[in-house]
Amino acid sequence: MHDCANDIRNYHDDDVKLSEDTRAKLRENRNANRDRLKDNLKEKEKPAPLRFQKQGSYAMRTTIQEINNTYDIDDGVVFAKDDLKGDRDGDMTALDARQMVCEHLKDKRFNKKPEVLKNCVRVYYNEGHHVDVPVYRESGDEKTGLKCEIASSDWRESNPVEINDWFDGQLAKKRSDQDDDDLQMRRMIRLLKRYATSRASWNLPSGFILTILLDEKYSVFDERDDRCFYNLIVAIKNRLAFSLVVRNPVQNETLTKDDPDPKMVALRDKLGEAIDKLKILFDGKCTRKQALKAWADVFNTDYFDTDIEECEAKASFVVTGEQPTQPVHKAGGGRFG
Repeated sequence: MHDCANDIRNYHDDDVKLSEDTRAKLRENRNANRDRLKDNLKEKEKPAPLRFQKQGSYAMRTTIQEINNTYDIDDGVVFAKDDLKGDRDGDMTALDARQMVCEHLKDKRFNKKPEVLKNCVRVYYNEGHHVDVPVYRESGDEKTGLKCEIASSDWRESNPVEINDWFDGQLAKKRSDQDDDDLQMRRMIRLLKRYATSRASWNLPSGFILTILLDEKYSVFDERDDRCFYNLIVAIKNRLAFSLVVRNPVQNETLTKDDPDPKMVALRDKLGEAIDKLKILFDGKCTRKQALKAWADVFNTDYFDTDIEECEAKASFVVTGEQPTQPVHKAGGGRFG
């Protein structure tokens, strides 16, 4: 396979992985959101949260760069069940709990007010991103067993801590001594998520489903990120040829919808197309230019254009003898906020 390992790693680091500055800004907004909710609840003499629970890709550190800062951050709020009481001292309904949280997250500085959705309250930030706040209630104790429920169409059992613990456990289990601080499994998840969102017209599964699929097939560290990613999409495509169903790894639920789920069918087919585009890498006559064009086509990116132009300039020099100019190479920062 034509070696583009350094190219794919650089692409990941520059254009896919969330920069630390952006992550810090998102964390700052998330914390301000938490403080606003606590202060407003206290002012109105409402119950204080037991805690906040980061979750989703932000907690897993698999968030990818987004055009126009359209980040989706998940940050749950957990209340004691006994504190969520209605006017007649009955248990607050799931909708009432979401509406209460929504009301106390409002801020006159927002251009768009927070909104109650089916599984969360969404807070829109003027910079373009939003924070989803799932609302949970907790009952029981360590002796009898704690029960955590999310305010959805009704209260249903769901514990975001279990997902975080599952993911951390999988990372620890599959970590290699050759890994650097940014684990390869995380890099592969980000690259898969970038591929799945590379075309606006595509409607593919959620990042959580992609994470589960990649976890199923990632087992051994590969010193080359390009080869690792190729082997993984082949393995995932073959897995989807056998079954399109994906289950939650910690809860008794199926995450995919109809059988067959159209998003899963689309993922299987799109992965097949990517594999076909990358077949040229196994041609012994494959040039660096051809290899980079194949990867650029797969990820629908212009990141490799400078290197492709350099290949063309060198080829022109071989044919005409004309000295090529030296293009400026990209180095860090990324194109997206």
